[in-house]
Order: sequence, then C-alpha cells, then structure tokens
Amino acid sequence: MKKETDMTNQGQKSYQQWVNELKADPTFQEVYEEEAAKSELWLQLVEARQAVGLTQQQVAERMGITQSQVARIEKRGYDAYTLRTLRRYVEALGDDFNLQVTVRKGEKAFEVHPVAGI
Repeated sequence: MKKETDMTNQGQKSYQQWVNELKADPTFQEVYEEEAAKSELWLQLVEARQAVGLTQQQVAERMGITQSQVARIEKRGYDAYTLRTLRRYVEALGDDFNLQVTVRKGEKAFEVHPVAGI
C-alpha cells in the first residue's frame, strides 16, 4: 500500500510540474485564456437563463428562433457567436441583464458598456 501511495504522490508531483511548465509558456497561456473565456461564456448564458427561471424553449420564443438553436448557443465549446445573437439572447432574459464586452491588448482591458439595448 505504501508503494502505491508513493507512486501516486510521485505522479501528482510530476503532473503539477508539467502544469507549471505549461503555465509559464506565454503561447500556452494565451490559448488557455481564450478557451477559458469561451467556456465561461456558454456557462454564463446558461446560469443567467436558469437564474430567471426560463427554459430554452421560452428563450427561443422570445428570440424568434427554435429551441435547438438556443441549445447550440448554450453548448459547451460553441464559439460562433455573433454580437447580434448575444444581444438578442440577453434581451430575451429580461431587463435585469445586460451584455458587456471587454477588448484586451496585453494586460490592458478596454471595456465597452452596455452592449444590450443599443
């Protein structure tokens, strides 16, 4: 049992070292942040819809599209959003929501507020 524990600890250390090396690579970090932002967007949309108690079908009706189109918008990894689609989705959630866009150049962020309702 001790041998298995030692191997597990060794594996965890090796994995952590590999992760740290990846995080130190600027190219990896850029790709990671871009992918994380995409995954966060779909999740934010789903959580916002659920927070107001709407179904995908109800959002679809408000947007004038099908439920399957809303499902695609909310799909993990989906990255073909248009600003118009995002604006319409957020408007379908109700007046308590708005869409904000952040444009980044290096570490400096330029925020544009609000986008929904323009």
